[in-house]
Amino acid sequence: MVSERDSKAEDPAAVDASAGQPSRQATLRAAPAAPAAGPAERSNGFSRLTSWLVIAVPAATSFVVGGYEIGGPSLWRDEAYTKDAIARPVGQIFTLLGHTDAVHGAYYLLMHAVASAIGSSATALRFPSLCAMVVATACTAAIGRRTAALAQQANSADHGRLNVPALTGFLSGMVFATAPYMTYYAQTARSYAIVTMFATIATYLLLRAYPDGRWRWWSAYAAAAALTGLFNLFGLLILAAHGVTLLLTDARGQKGRGQKERGQKGRGRWIGRVPLRWLTACAAALIVLGPLLRIAHGQQEQIAWLTRPDFSTIKRLLEDFAGSKELLAPFALLVFVGVVVACLPDDWRPLNPAAIALPWLIVPPFLLIAVSYVKPVYYERYVEFCLPALAILVGAGLVGIVRLASAAPVRRMGLAWVPVALAAVVVLGLAAMLVGPQGAIRQTAARPDNLRLASAIVAANEQPGDVVFYIPLDSQVLGTGYPAPFERLRDIALAESPIASGTLTGTEITSPALLKSRFTDVRRVWVVTGAGNYKFPVPNTPVDEEKMALIAAAGMHIIHRWVAGVVMLTLYGT
Repeated sequence: MVSERDSKAEDPAAVDASAGQPSRQATLRAAPAAPAAGPAERSNGFSRLTSWLVIAVPAATSFVVGGYEIGGPSLWRDEAYTKDAIARPVGQIFTLLGHTDAVHGAYYLLMHAVASAIGSSATALRFPSLCAMVVATACTAAIGRRTAALAQQANSADHGRLNVPALTGFLSGMVFATAPYMTYYAQTARSYAIVTMFATIATYLLLRAYPDGRWRWWSAYAAAAALTGLFNLFGLLILAAHGVTLLLTDARGQKGRGQKERGQKGRGRWIGRVPLRWLTACAAALIVLGPLLRIAHGQQEQIAWLTRPDFSTIKRLLEDFAGSKELLAPFALLVFVGVVVACLPDDWRPLNPAAIALPWLIVPPFLLIAVSYVKPVYYERYVEFCLPALAILVGAGLVGIVRLASAAPVRRMGLAWVPVALAAVVVLGLAAMLVGPQGAIRQTAARPDNLRLASAIVAANEQPGDVVFYIPLDSQVLGTGYPAPFERLRDIALAESPIASGTLTGTEITSPALLKSRFTDVRRVWVVTGAGNYKFPVPNTPVDEEKMALIAAAGMHIIHRWVAGVVMLTLYGT
C-alpha cells in the first residue's frame, strides 16, 4: 500500500539543476524523522484490541467453564451408543447407518477419527463437544456485536462513550459461556454441541450475506446451513428462523451505508424483503441433504418413543434454557428489555439483536412442538441450538439497562458511576445465581443413567457362569458405556452381535423354546433394565416373558437389586 506522502508528485525545487542531485534541503524533506504514534493510531490499536477481546474472552471462559470436570460425570446411554458405534471399522459404521441412526452418521464418522487419535475415555469423547461450544460462544459474541453495530449505524445514535456493539457482543458471549445448558452439552458426547456451532456460524454468515449480497457470503451460508442439518436434521429449522428475520427486517433500507447512491448492483433480486439468493442457498442445503432426509424418513421408528408435549414440556424447556427455575424471571425481564430496546428506535429495521435472536429462539421450538401434536417429534435437545439466541437477547437487555443508566439526564446529575454500579450488581447477581446450577450440571445425577456405577456393581458382584438378560432388548446399551464387566456375563438370548447384525443392540432369538434349551447349568441371572419410572418393566415380548418364566421355574429369588440412575440391576439366584 502506498502512503499518502509517497504518492505526492515530486517537488521540482527539491532537485539541484546544476548538480543533477537532490539538495540538502530536499534530502531533509525526503527523509523526515519517524513521527510518534498519534492519538488516532493509538485509538485504532485500542479498538482492534477491544474487538479481539470481545470474542476471545467469552470463548476462553466457555473453555474453562465447559471443560471443568468434563470427565467427571458418568457416560449415559446416548453417549454409550456413541462409544459403541465409533469403535467399529468405518465399513461397519456405514452398515449400521443403513439400518439405524443415519441422522448421526456424520457425527459417528467424525468421532471415529477423534477416538483413533485421542482414545475413547469420557474426557476424550466429550472434548469435540467442548471445542464446538467454544466456537459457538465466539460466534455468539460476534453475532451480538455485529447486529448491535448494524442497528447503531442505521440509527446514527450517539451513545457517548459507551461502545454498544462491543458491550452487546461481550455480554452475549459471556451469558452463553456461563449457561448451565451450554456446559451440559459441552460435556456430552453427542452431536448437539456441533449443531449449535454450525447454527451460530450460519447465523453470523447471514449477517454478512444479507446486507452485502455477494455470492461468496451466500455460498458460505449455504454450506454452514447444510452442515447444521448434516449433524442433526432438526437443525435445518434455523432456516425457518432466518426466514422470519428477513421478513422482519430490510437490509436495503439501512441508513448511512450509501446504498442508494451506489445502487443495488451485485445484490441480486428480491421478493419483497427476501433475497432470492437466500432462497437459493436454502434450496442448495436441502438438495445436498436430500439423500439423508430420505434415509431418515425410513428410520422414523428411532423416535417412536417420543410423546405428545404438554404444558410441563414448555415449562421445562424455559427453565433449562434459563438454567434454573430461579433464573427464569430475571432472564425473562432481560429478554423483554432487549426486545424493547431493539424495537423502539428503528421499528426492527435494519438487523438488530432482537430481530435475529427472537425468531431463532422461538420459531424452531414452536414448529417442533406444533407438529408434535400430530406426530411427536419434539425433544428438548433437538432445539438446543437455539440457546445462543437467548444469550444474545439477555446480553442486549443488559446493555439496554446500562444505556438507560448512562443517559444524559443521569450524567448531568453527576451520577456517572451509576451505569458501572448497576451493571456490576446485575452481573454479579446473575453470576451468584448460576453457581448452583453450574455445580449441579456436573453431577452424574444430571444424566438419566449412571453407567459407571452400574459397571462397578457388576464388577464387584459377578461370578463365573452368570447369565444376563436385557429387558427390553435396547437395555443392552446400558452395558456398553463401561463394558468390561458385562462382557464376562453370558448373554444366552443373543442371536447376533451388534456388529454382526449391523445394529446398535444386536438381535435376540425369537423362539422361547430355543431360549429354554440354552438355559442349562444356570445358577444366577442378572436382569438389566433401564425403566425411567424406576419400576421393573413388564415383559412385552414372548422372549422377555420366557426369560422371567425360566427364572421363576428354576426357583430363583432376588438376591439383591441395585439402582444406578434409571438403570436397574436385579440379581437372581437359587
